[in-house]
Amino acid sequence: MTHPIALLPLRPDRRPRALDLYCHRGGMAMGYHRAGFDVVGVDLDAACADEYPFTFVHGDAIEYLIAHGHEYDLIHGSPPCQHYTPLNAYNHKTYPELIAPTREAMQAVGRPYVLENVEAARPEMREPVMLCGPMFGLRMYRHRLFETSFPLRAPAHPTHTALCTRNGYLPTPEKPFMTITGGRHSRAWQRAAAAAMGTPWITTIKGVCEAIPPAYAQWIGEQFLTLERRAVA
Repeated sequence: MTHPIALLPLRPDRRPRALDLYCHRGGMAMGYHRAGFDVVGVDLDAACADEYPFTFVHGDAIEYLIAHGHEYDLIHGSPPCQHYTPLNAYNHKTYPELIAPTREAMQAVGRPYVLENVEAARPEMREPVMLCGPMFGLRMYRHRLFETSFPLRAPAHPTHTALCTRNGYLPTPEKPFMTITGGRHSRAWQRAAAAAMGTPWITTIKGVCEAIPPAYAQWIGEQFLTLERRAVA
């Protein structure tokens, strides 16, 4: 695997900074924060500001990236995934295809980057690493792909043996894992889903269904910082 963007020395006078593009309500942001980053999020959905846990910028992700990406040590992007999801084969709606344009802008800025998307987007991504809930002790299966400009390894992937509840149902001793996708769900389901994801600050059903567990970003962020420190040692 080639990683054309060089690691840059981190400034010793401040915490490293991460830019969180298409940030939604901050699942990835919280993970990067726990790894040791200060985080700024950007999203076109102004409602995300209500629950985003760090500095939020309402605006176009690629425009902000081009203007300000050089100010950050790591750039993360989670372009909208609706175009790639199997559901779109049935609803036939037109959604933006932003993986390639986001990558192009990230590479133009020249900072280390992470691109995230769903498994169905694999043909659009370059040698991605897959992360899943049980890798981090989470009681939900949530495969997400991560393309990075630096070496990234995944934890061991436990076999999917635990049973999942149907979408919209609370977990039970017999089916301890949750299925977390959209629908007309109860508030009790929303709270349980947020707890399973590790995003208790998210209080909307759409927000938790679109979120990515912070544990994923913490894993990625800690590996990145380890590589950076080795590069300057």
